[in-house]
Amino acid sequence: MNTSFKISSGFLFIIFSVSLLAPWVAPYSYQEQDTLNILAFPGINHFLGTDRLGRDLLSRMIYGARVSLFVGVFSTLIALVIGTVYGTISAYVGGKTDNLMMRVVDVVFALPDLLMIILITVLMGRGVVGVFIALTMVSWVTIARLVRGEVLRIKEYPFILAAKALGASHFRIMLREIFPNILGILVVTLSFRIPVAILAESTLSFIGLGIAPPASSWGTLASDGWTAIKFYPHLILFPSLAIFFTILSFNFLGEGLREYLDPRAQTGKR
Repeated sequence: MNTSFKISSGFLFIIFSVSLLAPWVAPYSYQEQDTLNILAFPGINHFLGTDRLGRDLLSRMIYGARVSLFVGVFSTLIALVIGTVYGTISAYVGGKTDNLMMRVVDVVFALPDLLMIILITVLMGRGVVGVFIALTMVSWVTIARLVRGEVLRIKEYPFILAAKALGASHFRIMLREIFPNILGILVVTLSFRIPVAILAESTLSFIGLGIAPPASSWGTLASDGWTAIKFYPHLILFPSLAIFFTILSFNFLGEGLREYLDPRAQTGKR
């Protein structure tokens, strides 16, 4: 494992740990107001300053990490499950079933992701649930296509044909023979799709279609900071840096996992 993989893994471990322990780690509640220090710059009492309501920015970033990471990780996990099941069945069954299932994927894939996310969010209403469903709905098709391609390749391998000849059920073949052989690619895909979901949630919250107040995510904090960027640039700087380094860390993590788990990547290095 290279240095960037180790550093990114350590950074993500710290971010996840701090977000999970937010009630004990955060110096203030995310709603607590200090009316004597409204729009304060970083200092001893408030390490990253305060917002226009006197709320501690560091505390709101810690609590906001819970929302951003929850939406990013779990929406991607659900999309991964849906896409894996859908793509595996499509490729394994083949024929007309495969053609029909992939036409559905093509229709969904043809729609602009941002437009679909905005429409679903508007219909579902602002909040974690709406954003979660919207991101899941636009993410599974990419995974389904990837999985289908891998299963089409693997199902022609001799050990799959041998399992069929021995009378193994289709479910057993998919679960015990095919799934273990695509697990590495799924893990790598997960690590690359999570930052995409985090960025999408941040974008939605930034334009006012994401997490509803008083809850916060990194996107809502960046949106609040944008209105005061001229005189209080720290309000947008710190949430933006959190988004940037988290996404960068996930990308380094995904690249490291790809080199370790993908046999083709290892072969190319030899």
